Amino acid sequence: MEVSKKIVFIKDWILNYVNSMPKKAESLVIGISGGIDSSVTSTLCAMTGIKTIILTMPIKQKTNQHDLSIKHQEWLKKNYKNVESHTIKLDELFNLFKASLSNFDQDHGMANSRARLRMTTLYQVASANNGIVVGTGNKVEDFGVGFYTKYGDGGVDISPIADCNKSEIWELGKELKILNEIIEAPPTDGLWDDGRTDEGQLGLSYKELEEAMVNDKSSNREKYLKIRKSNLHKMQPIPVCKIPK
Repeated sequence: MEVSKKIVFIKDWILNYVNSMPKKAESLVIGISGGIDSSVTSTLCAMTGIKTIILTMPIKQKTNQHDLSIKHQEWLKKNYKNVESHTIKLDELFNLFKASLSNFDQDHGMANSRARLRMTTLYQVASANNGIVVGTGNKVEDFGVGFYTKYGDGGVDISPIADCNKSEIWELGKELKILNEIIEAPPTDGLWDDGRTDEGQLGLSYKELEEAMVNDKSSNREKYLKIRKSNLHKMQPIPVCKIPK
């Protein structure tokens, strides 16, 4: 599908979903990070004409990441009158959370806790605005290698771009005229003090991951399958103990 048609299709899909709800949502709530995925998703939401609430939720955020979030926020409000934006600083809340769990401190767990605090914030804002939380995950992250936080950025109501590979997201971003700084920024989940990139954590670029997902003979296939296997628990239904009748 052509990029321009894909944009209209996703925008209409969001609109149709809201219109089909038994109790129609009055707003779309999205957390933005300064990355391409959340920038594209929030723009597609704004295009629906539905009230779109975008949140930046810094927790020890790198200045350059937060600056991109603010720039996109300003760009979006300039171009779409149905956009409302808020910066909700979660540093103190996270510090209190971390101090309260000092006996259980573990770096990876605390990184995921940042994402879960943001998810809780998004749902509170959605509840206060009769809204739904819109996910920003792409196909590689959500269904390829499971590169997201369970019940963090994976906790959403709808996922408009989850059938798009990362390369497609960049194409959408260019077509939507997303700020070039955001398109060119190295992808990062923003959960670490050292600002590590997605490629640094995964060991493969998104281009390499996309190729390994569909090509059994890819030189990166084994590495891709290893990452996928370790994260399958996120992508499969919760195991339920079925009691015999």
